[in-house]
Amino acid sequence: MSAETIVWDAARSALGVPEMDVTHREFVTQVAELIASDAAAFPARFSALVEHTRAHFAAEDANMQATHFPARSEHNSEHRRVLEEMGAFQRALQSGRSGLARTYVRDGIPAWFRQHLATMDSALAAHLKKQGAGVD
Repeated sequence: MSAETIVWDAARSALGVPEMDVTHREFVTQVAELIASDAAAFPARFSALVEHTRAHFAAEDANMQATHFPARSEHNSEHRRVLEEMGAFQRALQSGRSGLARTYVRDGIPAWFRQHLATMDSALAAHLKKQGAGVD
């Protein structure tokens, strides 16, 4: 995944927990569509991404809580930070300022997602598999 061509690659990105993999694929698809959006569609699509991300993080937290994931606090801290960033860019968009939000979507989100997937979400997926939670 590069910032310019964020695509879902199951061989590299799937974690083996179907609920997480489906949500991550949806997230990547929404980011790719947002990157390609014209100025008129961008604000609404960004809002949709924020809502999807909130639901995504809430689902992960529910799994972390249910399985007593030891790194839940750190993982949720990262989720809060990302939602705060998204909120700031959403407010900028509502004020008619889209430049920084576009840069964030094109560069910041893909870079963050790659790192988060490889570290925090991989650890969570391993924990869930060990607990037998969410795995087919």
